[in-house]
Amino acid sequence: MVKIAGLLKRVVIGRALRSEELGETLLPKRLALPIFASDPLSSVAYATEEVLLVLTLGGLAYLHFTPWIAAAVVVLLAVVVISYRQVVHAYPSGGGSYEVASRNLGVNAGLVVAASLLVDYVMTVAVSVASGVDNVISAVPELAGYRTALALGFVALLTAMNLRGVRESGRAFATPTYLFVGGVLIMVGTGLFRYVLGDAPVSESARYGIEPVPADADLRGMALVMLVLRAFSSGCTALTGVEALSNGVPAFRKPKSKNAATTMAVMGIIAITMFGGITTLAVVAKVHITEDPCQLTGLEGSCGSYQQRTVIAQLAASVFGGEHSLGFYFIQAATALVLILAANTAFNGFPLLSSILAQHRYLPRQLHRRGDRLAFSNGIIALAAAAGLLLWGFEANVTNLIHLYILGVFTSFTLSQTGMVRHWNRELRVETDPALRRHHQMIRVINAMGAVTTGLVLVVVLATKFTQGAWLAVVAAVVMWLMMHGIKRHYDATAAELAVTDPRAELTPPSRVLVIVLVSTIHKPTLRALAYARAFKPQWLEALTVAVERDEEQTLEHQWQDLDIDVPLTVLDSPYREITRPVVDYVRSIRRESPRDVVAVFIPEYVVGHWWENLLHNQSALWLKARLLFTPGVMVISVPWQLTSSTRADRPAARAPGSVRRGEPSR
Repeated sequence: MVKIAGLLKRVVIGRALRSEELGETLLPKRLALPIFASDPLSSVAYATEEVLLVLTLGGLAYLHFTPWIAAAVVVLLAVVVISYRQVVHAYPSGGGSYEVASRNLGVNAGLVVAASLLVDYVMTVAVSVASGVDNVISAVPELAGYRTALALGFVALLTAMNLRGVRESGRAFATPTYLFVGGVLIMVGTGLFRYVLGDAPVSESARYGIEPVPADADLRGMALVMLVLRAFSSGCTALTGVEALSNGVPAFRKPKSKNAATTMAVMGIIAITMFGGITTLAVVAKVHITEDPCQLTGLEGSCGSYQQRTVIAQLAASVFGGEHSLGFYFIQAATALVLILAANTAFNGFPLLSSILAQHRYLPRQLHRRGDRLAFSNGIIALAAAAGLLLWGFEANVTNLIHLYILGVFTSFTLSQTGMVRHWNRELRVETDPALRRHHQMIRVINAMGAVTTGLVLVVVLATKFTQGAWLAVVAAVVMWLMMHGIKRHYDATAAELAVTDPRAELTPPSRVLVIVLVSTIHKPTLRALAYARAFKPQWLEALTVAVERDEEQTLEHQWQDLDIDVPLTVLDSPYREITRPVVDYVRSIRRESPRDVVAVFIPEYVVGHWWENLLHNQSALWLKARLLFTPGVMVISVPWQLTSSTRADRPAARAPGSVRRGEPSR
């Protein structure tokens, strides 16, 4: 079984890498783009759709707001990309928004950013995978009943790929990302070219009308403003994942910050072009899509059985000649792939950020350790587990999940840009070069604009999405923030408790070592434990047994005398047939009488070869160890006795865990 598990691990993850090979895993820009920018690039596939879904609540009349909302999203995306380019240059260590907020706004602000981003990364995986599954179902409607299973399967696949390492996952994911970008640009270019020639593409839903939702049938004044703001906040999903590049700077080849900034600029240009193009084409092709198909009028048959295609699917069909065209299937396949792979942004951002937080003692230290492939494996697995639970709980429904989305990312945007304003204020106080001062002042204005605009979006998102499910993301972030503070307090308290203040006092030996050997019956393990105990040359040695059955106790005492064992045997009476309590009480009584002495308790223990044999042996030993470990001044020492079956389990791997890192040769 151990061999099979090891073989499967090597097949899925690959051979272990030496720590010195970390430099070989650094990324060139062509691989960094699909790894860190797959989320913002792929979010254009559903950002336009989210805008239309909100606007159609009021009927067809409000779709004329679409270009204006898209323009606002494009401006905001440009401001955020420019702002984060400055973060990359100013803080190239990889902390991103967390480091900026912590250094300039304080620890609490930094933890707010960290908690928000960690929650948002989980949402990114859930929404991206669910949206990808939606596109798969648009191409193959028969799979609709397997939505959740498909989503969980894709999360497992992404987890396995990322456990193989950043560089290998980048190679696997680069082609689908570039195919998606190329396919969308070709689709947009072809559709707009046809529009210029007077042969504009027409979507399959253009012939349907839209009945306004009764609550939104008469939209005037503040109601109309709230509808537009809600549509804008939904369209801002196009900005998700922008900050991931600032977290991943250490993964770039040198010069790291320059390469990261260049990649971010390319990502921004591509994302703006794609989002603007898809939205324009959706307006030209008159795409009509609603949250409830029964809002559509003019349907043939029952609205309950009508399966709406995504905006991307409708555009591809209208541009390339129908739902059975090669171009349609290409766009659907590329979109489904890239949406699922968009979660890879989170699979890189979450482990990197959690490793930094773990290094700063805000998360468990295990999250800072690299796995066999030099990836932060524990962080990858934690993210996959959280996203999987979310997908299972929400049945991989994008509409339900989207309301929990983007809240965290705009929290980090706002605090990060505010922190950058303070950063440039500090730089300007000491900078005397006029050219550099002008540069710093210009960048400060950009960061200030970013802080104000993203702050306004955050307020809009809270106002429009809070009651629709965003409160869950807020609660999750607050719980995460409190948990990180608690972990930090624990680690700090532990460090203070274990700190050496007086080495001489700590190295002072105990007055005496008192040894107790636990005895249940006289057999080879018992005699071995007595022999080992003697080797310690203690000042005092005794054997200890508990009298559960009077006949057994008398038999043991007679055997002890017959074998002439020159170690005193103490028998504890146990009228209620307990074993653990009498032993623990006895050991603690010795500690009370001799507080300057150390009591060493030797426990004979079987080593077995089958898991089920553990159920038949060692139960009393485990309970005793668990209780005695809480007693100060008591050492618990296991004396192993290998049963014949243990040879079955003694199959050491070619390399023991950690041997690769230590440079040990294969055995």
